[in-house]
Amino acid sequence: MVVSVGRRSGAELQHPRRSLGDRHRAQAEKFLRNSEKDENKRIQCLNWAEQSSRQSVLYDFTNDENWRLLIQIKVLIGDKPGIHAVIEDLFLILGRDPERLRTLQEVDLLDHGVDLVNAAFEVDPLDPELWYHNVASDEGRFEEFSERIKRLDLRDPRTNIVFGRRIERLYTAGRHDEFIPLARRIVAQRPQNHEAWIGLGRLHERREEYDEAWLCYDQAQTHFPSRPVRDEYRERMDARLDGERKSWKIPDISTREIFLTRMESLATPESSNQIALEIEDDDTEVSEVGESEQDRLKRMLDEGEIQAALFLARRLVTSGEEWAQAYYDSAMEQLQ
Repeated sequence: MVVSVGRRSGAELQHPRRSLGDRHRAQAEKFLRNSEKDENKRIQCLNWAEQSSRQSVLYDFTNDENWRLLIQIKVLIGDKPGIHAVIEDLFLILGRDPERLRTLQEVDLLDHGVDLVNAAFEVDPLDPELWYHNVASDEGRFEEFSERIKRLDLRDPRTNIVFGRRIERLYTAGRHDEFIPLARRIVAQRPQNHEAWIGLGRLHERREEYDEAWLCYDQAQTHFPSRPVRDEYRERMDARLDGERKSWKIPDISTREIFLTRMESLATPESSNQIALEIEDDDTEVSEVGESEQDRLKRMLDEGEIQAALFLARRLVTSGEEWAQAYYDSAMEQLQ
């Protein structure tokens, strides 16, 4: 289960292609070596190395060697704005940690850019095996990771892939109780990932958590209607329980509302929620009139909180608020 750089590396390449990344990195390393051999062609070779290195990150953002080489070349060129853009993009993939982003404004990137990248990979290895060995296998570091992920922004598709591959190692190691809450947070911030919903549903089904399984399959089929996993699950349940036990029924409206409320809260990083609460407190001093659900949906969509708006609108539609269907459709369209 996978809860699957020009100036910027480009989020449009959602699935890394390691062979192409390795090929472009090897080309960049060749140009870098040539720049050291001929002083007259140094700048030209460094520029070629930079172009190839950017391509290596574009094709495979999950390999830390690609990032390290790109930063090294940027430093040799003296491209301070470029260093800032690359590190900012890396920090985006690592979850847009507010504390990390602040460091970009506080240090000389020509002197410390390489150190920033190395420190980031020490805390957050991109390789899932290395992450599991260094972080997930250390009780203290894993506890810190589990807390820190609550404030991270996982909505970028590349971020979702990186974190999805990490927690998949928990799944394969049989650490399902630790896997499930992290998987929920990851899929809440990229709900169109139907494969992740299916994987989570299958785990709940094996654990005989039948309502949770249906809720996950329902999300998967909603986002990918041509794969009717929810309907197939219902057929399996009917066949499994027929004549043996009390017949199973799909979750009632109350259960679905609780689920959607939970997913809405997970869809936005806690740091963003805290900012929203502070703004709400300030507004309360001006007006005692509370924000209506419709106004809240409008605000969410305007502010780019598409995932949270999707779950809120779905909950309202589930509870009979037909007017919310238009907002749900709008959120679904924006997620495509």
